[in-house]
Amino acid sequence: MPTRPRTIHSPTVRLRRLAAEMRRARLNANYTQLGDAAKALGWSGPKLSRIEDGKTRFIKPDDIDRLCDLYGIKDGEARTALHALAREARERGWWSEYKDVFGDNVLPDFEAEASMIRAYEALVIPGLLQTAEYTEAVFRGGQAHPDDVVERHVSARLERQQILNRHKPPHFSVVIDEAALRRHVLEPGVMRDQLQHLLNMATRHNIDIQVLPFSAGPHAATTGPFVIMDFPAEIDPSIVYTETATGHVISEGEGVAQYVTIFGHVQAAALRASESVSFIRQLLTQESDDPQ
Repeated sequence: MPTRPRTIHSPTVRLRRLAAEMRRARLNANYTQLGDAAKALGWSGPKLSRIEDGKTRFIKPDDIDRLCDLYGIKDGEARTALHALAREARERGWWSEYKDVFGDNVLPDFEAEASMIRAYEALVIPGLLQTAEYTEAVFRGGQAHPDDVVERHVSARLERQQILNRHKPPHFSVVIDEAALRRHVLEPGVMRDQLQHLLNMATRHNIDIQVLPFSAGPHAATTGPFVIMDFPAEIDPSIVYTETATGHVISEGEGVAQYVTIFGHVQAAALRASESVSFIRQLLTQESDDPQ
């Protein structure tokens, strides 16, 4: 486990929250047009727009004070909180040390502050529940990668998983398709250890694991895997993360509501948590009996 301090909040979530607070303050101050507020500040419209759209992480303390003065925010605690959001939005999370692995992928950034994570996975064990050996096998996936590159990806995956070990961890509710549980990896014993790890994780109070069996037939999530993330502050909107071969997509608003409905249908079609544990235990027995 990492011994160095870890970022326990998401700079991106804090930036989005600051943007929302600034937009709300402007409207409460009766500046319905962004351009009017920018003119009163002596700023260009694009400068204020970038702040309200969460497009700039480097907002000067003087700019926060000028916004507060214009919008009539006089309460000391409120102003301090806005300065804190601006400061925290500039911080760099542990994932910045893995730029070679994550690139512009914001998943670990949002995971850092999520209070609830709901996920459906179709073909592989969810990353937050993978063993190191399974992660390595999946990443290699028939491709030739140098050992140091493989090690970086495994290390980054294990770092991500630490959110489940922190004080007040997020509630993680996941539905795993039977296909992911039955897909063997080449290395002997890796799948057996992975299944045992799932059983161990299923005993945690903040983790719910359900299996979607083949017998469920066609289901609501046939379009593919997704992750829904909720955050503790009401002002922070929930998001949906979906990944493709070439990148990722973050959805908000109505898109989230659609995925919440889909997840509800998939959960209903899946085995109950206790039944899922029994199902995984049966697969583990089969793996143990198979010498590979």
